[in-house]
Amino acid sequence: MFMGTTPFITVRARRPLTEIEFCAWVAQAVPGDRLEYHRGFLTLDRCQGLSRFTTEERTRLTWLGARAFWAAERGLVHLVQERLGPDQFAYIAVARPKPKAAAVSLSALLLAEQGQPDHATGSSGRAAA
Repeated sequence: MFMGTTPFITVRARRPLTEIEFCAWVAQAVPGDRLEYHRGFLTLDRCQGLSRFTTEERTRLTWLGARAFWAAERGLVHLVQERLGPDQFAYIAVARPKPKAAAVSLSALLLAEQGQPDHATGSSGRAAA
């Protein structure tokens, strides 16, 4: 029996993504979906003096990179890089199956990280000191 292969299709944003747009993609992505969230050299692109980006753009990249890492730490995405050329990479998030044990929404996780109360559960997400 012949089993065909499914090509991997990566969605590339037409403009630089924000942290919020990345979170929205993570929330609605199905396993295997791929999103190119940055193209360049992320470490250098965030550094003043080495980057061609403005301070505002570097700040956006810092938040975006941190949120992508946050999502990977929680098992929501795999983070991969594709080398495009010298000092040029495509940074790609690949959606993973949502954790079954997590009955909490992505927005509740974000609120808990910021120490804000989750109105659905009434918890603050921060441990008492």
